[in-house]
Amino acid sequence: MMVYDLFDPYFVLFIWASLPHSLRTSFPHITQLSLLVSQTADGLTGLCRQLFCLFTTSIQYETRSETILLAFQNYILMLGTSVMIPSVLVPAMGGSDGDKARVIQTLLFVAGINTLLQALFGTRLPAIVGGSFAYIIPIAYIINDSSLQRISNRHERFIQTMRAIQGALIVASSIQIILGYSQVWGLFSRFFSPLGMAPVVALVGLGLFQRGFPLLGNCVEIGLPMLLLVIGLSQYLKHVRPIRDVPIFERFPVLICVAIIWIYSLILTASGAYRDKPNATQLSCRTDRANLISTAPWFMFPYPLQWGPPTFSAGHSFAMMSAVLVSMVESTGAYKAASRLAIATPPPAYVLSRGIGWQGIGILLDGLFGTGTGSTVSVENVGLLGLSRVGSRRVVQLSAAFMIIFSILGKFGAVFASIPFPIFAALYCVFFGLVASVGLSFLQFTNMNCMRNLIITGLSLFLGISIPQFFNEYWNLKHRGLVHTNAGWFNAFLNTIFLSPATVGLIVAVFLDNTLEVEKSKKDRGMPWWVKFRTFRGDNRNEEFYTLPFNLNRFFPPT
Repeated sequence: MMVYDLFDPYFVLFIWASLPHSLRTSFPHITQLSLLVSQTADGLTGLCRQLFCLFTTSIQYETRSETILLAFQNYILMLGTSVMIPSVLVPAMGGSDGDKARVIQTLLFVAGINTLLQALFGTRLPAIVGGSFAYIIPIAYIINDSSLQRISNRHERFIQTMRAIQGALIVASSIQIILGYSQVWGLFSRFFSPLGMAPVVALVGLGLFQRGFPLLGNCVEIGLPMLLLVIGLSQYLKHVRPIRDVPIFERFPVLICVAIIWIYSLILTASGAYRDKPNATQLSCRTDRANLISTAPWFMFPYPLQWGPPTFSAGHSFAMMSAVLVSMVESTGAYKAASRLAIATPPPAYVLSRGIGWQGIGILLDGLFGTGTGSTVSVENVGLLGLSRVGSRRVVQLSAAFMIIFSILGKFGAVFASIPFPIFAALYCVFFGLVASVGLSFLQFTNMNCMRNLIITGLSLFLGISIPQFFNEYWNLKHRGLVHTNAGWFNAFLNTIFLSPATVGLIVAVFLDNTLEVEKSKKDRGMPWWVKFRTFRGDNRNEEFYTLPFNLNRFFPPT
């Protein structure tokens, strides 16, 4: 295995010297690099940071066995959200444990397809695409529709509700498809700057705080040891290499910690530690309360329209469009974070639009297959990208294969899906926090001695957390929320928008950043660094990171 520090000055000089003369002359900002060999290592390291604008991280080449383990690690991590969303929604829809198992399998199957599409033809970043919590509010509006609530048979109500959700997803997916493939979202991204995107990316992580320690605290005897173990292995023991000089504690913290704490929770369950505990505690702590293993079929191949033909309603579709807009904003922030953690340039406007377009296709597939929710970029897997320090597209593609295989082999997938939620919550505390810090790192390209920038950053972060928290106090699955007009779809639309921290942060940050002393503050906003990454050909490295495979750029040239 070869491990190089990207900002080791000798490594940079080695790469520079190995480039052909024609390529060297194409980098006008580095043509004087040879004149700086005599500078100190610290000075050259600082120069490299200015040139590449990326984290001090390592380029790591994984072996085949490591690739498989890393892919399986990504699969295990994304199981948390894939199980949690159907566990909340399916019972409210009237479904049984068997219905919940089928929905989980379908969600994993479509997530595998969407991840492959995104890694091959979308942004091409090593990002996992999975289920999104942003869709819960419009889905709750559909569940509580009076025409569906009148159905007395629970299974029939589940089927009809699922068909209504499918129809709403199919119609609403057109928003991302149109905004993506028409390049409108890319054109809108010209209003983004490092100052404007810093709070947005930070809120993509910070906005999920309710899925961190609050869920961990539901079973603190499992969640807290998991949190401490992850931090201990990945940070304090990351340089320990007991096996073939491989940093297993840094590379595979999720696999190791989940295995240890899962066995510990199995022992607690088998010993009867939760026998007389409240039902809520047993649901959070026990490994046998999800009923997934007993109800999941041995083999199930999800297929389009498996729940029957979708039903369409204008109100349901308009409500679902709000979640599609929110997932687009959150995915944009996640793409920005993934590009930095994967040592890639920020995705140009063309690539960003392409990714959003394919994400719209993914939401369309969600509607056709009946996953019960829409898709977005998995924030926790973006965090794992940074913690394991392996940004490999091959790992993500193999992880998608695991999703598809284990969704078809239901019993095997259900074994891993029975991991208690507090274990995932402990991981979320680490990964969501890491993504938030990636967002704040964009501020290094701005002038934070400028009062204008301080006000925009502080106000965006504060309102991005405060406003959704205010709306959240008035919302639950049975209640309409803070906005409660006679138009249910309008209530769901506004509640969804203002319950999303990243969306509120984007509205505040982008508006203020583009209306307060814009011309005088270009340098303070970080635009000189940012502007060269807007176009596909603005930076020579974009072609390496974002070119389509199979020579498809000939037929779909960057615009």
